[in-house]
Amino acid sequence: MTTTPITKPFLEVTFGTLLEDVAARFPDRLAVKYIDRDYQRTWKEFNEEVDKFAKGFIKMGVKKGDKVAIWATNVPEWLITLFATAKIGAVLVTVNTNYKMFELQYLLKQSDTKVLVMTQGFKDVDYVETIYKLLPDLVNYYPGTYHNNDYPCLQSIVYVGDRKTPKGMFSWEQVEEMGRVISDQQLKMVGDSLHHHDVINMQYTSGTTGFPKGVMLTHYNIVNNGMCIGDRMKFTEEDKLCIPVPFFHCFGLVLSIMVCVTHGSTMVPLEYYNPIKLMQACQNEECTAVHGVPTMFIAVFEHPDFPKYKFPKLRTGIMAGSPCPAKVMELVIEKMGMKDITIVFGQTESSPGCTQTTVEDDFDTKVNTVGRALPGVECKIVNIETGEEIGPGQGEGEFCARGYNVMKGYYKMEEATRQAIDEDGWLHTGDLATVDEKGNYRITGRIKDMIIRGGENIYPKEIEELLYRHPKVKDVQVIGVPSKIYGEEIMACIKLRDFVTECTAEEIKDFVREHMARHKVPSYVEFMDEFPMTASGKIQKYKLREWAAQLLAKREKEQNQSGKIA
Repeated sequence: MTTTPITKPFLEVTFGTLLEDVAARFPDRLAVKYIDRDYQRTWKEFNEEVDKFAKGFIKMGVKKGDKVAIWATNVPEWLITLFATAKIGAVLVTVNTNYKMFELQYLLKQSDTKVLVMTQGFKDVDYVETIYKLLPDLVNYYPGTYHNNDYPCLQSIVYVGDRKTPKGMFSWEQVEEMGRVISDQQLKMVGDSLHHHDVINMQYTSGTTGFPKGVMLTHYNIVNNGMCIGDRMKFTEEDKLCIPVPFFHCFGLVLSIMVCVTHGSTMVPLEYYNPIKLMQACQNEECTAVHGVPTMFIAVFEHPDFPKYKFPKLRTGIMAGSPCPAKVMELVIEKMGMKDITIVFGQTESSPGCTQTTVEDDFDTKVNTVGRALPGVECKIVNIETGEEIGPGQGEGEFCARGYNVMKGYYKMEEATRQAIDEDGWLHTGDLATVDEKGNYRITGRIKDMIIRGGENIYPKEIEELLYRHPKVKDVQVIGVPSKIYGEEIMACIKLRDFVTECTAEEIKDFVREHMARHKVPSYVEFMDEFPMTASGKIQKYKLREWAAQLLAKREKEQNQSGKIA
């Protein structure tokens, strides 16, 4: 078990108190600035705007513990809603921007959402159209009076956008207008009744296995995780963070928003990820940091306009969500100037950070590990079969964490909570890891991602790291596929670089065969244009496995029908 000493007191404050403190300390410093719209606020101005909408939600009947869901991209209203609901003790339910009707239906019911704040839509999903399909009788209700037995808690929908407000919904401006009858004293009384251990946020896991689960996080969870992570990045009020990752995900809410708020740093959000917008923001706003998953940085480097941009102030940021290939880390440091980039590891259930590298760590540590335990977090590796702790250099096991950052539990899912958090308070992540003598953790894969071929345990990350070195490979995911002989075989799913016109499966296999043991050579190589991904940029390996199994079954059937031996 490893821990990191706590060198400064943890913050025992609510979101609202934290924001007010920052506004008092840095009233005239820039809190947030968008590059693609006329919206920028100092900390004083932002806090005042939040108060107006907090009062509006009070007037709407939102009380402590009520669920307010938000279905929107990284628009200013998202930020305002986050802090406005927190100031009155409501629980913000973050909705994946890619959700469609079935997924939204499940979330609204399971979360007991009272108010839904939403925009017109995103990409191929029209949110308004989806809502009307889900709630066809909404048009018959005056805003704020909706009643449906299938959604017994849902009362109000708030529309954010430039178009005419849809029937049955409040406009965003109406919320502010309603709040004018609520006094400052009334708002303060509500704020004074809150506690920093209250649940303030529910984020639904991406649902890579089973139904999504609502992760309950408190003020204390989120505020202190943001503070500790920002401290390890050496963040101050002088920093400016470009935020291309979605707010609805912990990467956006905690590692981005809360890192900035706890340090008085400036937020430069992008409404949604776009490599050009990211480069423009980092250059024109002189950002000192940018966050992203590896695929985001790869898209930046691959963009033909990349050489045109300069990033004179960039020094740090966070790469998280999936393992960082050595080549990508090299480019981030050399081409973008992010010598102080850090790696954060964790999951939504741990607010999300458990470990992090430091700005002082060397290249190998940043590429091959996810750093050491954050202050206040205990970490250990346990044997999957016995539950016994595995010491440094003694092999792989499941990564477990315990501390202030562990969730309160899954909303209305007691059994799932007990499966995730044992009776001693340890969160079992499902991630395979090792730990070295310095306390640095290395993630070797997911328990379910591990491939067992003929009794040999194979970790996809090892093969992926090698294939990233192939000159024709842009991105790669290695998965296990069913095999009648070996139990599982290896499949390499590959995206080729844009300039590549020809590459064969045998070429890929020969490359692996040259550098790795025979049992690690992929039996199958599939070339793909895209990988299935979550809205937060994580690749959904379970979908790849499902697709691959169906593909191979189809091929086997066709071969059998043609009289060939499968």
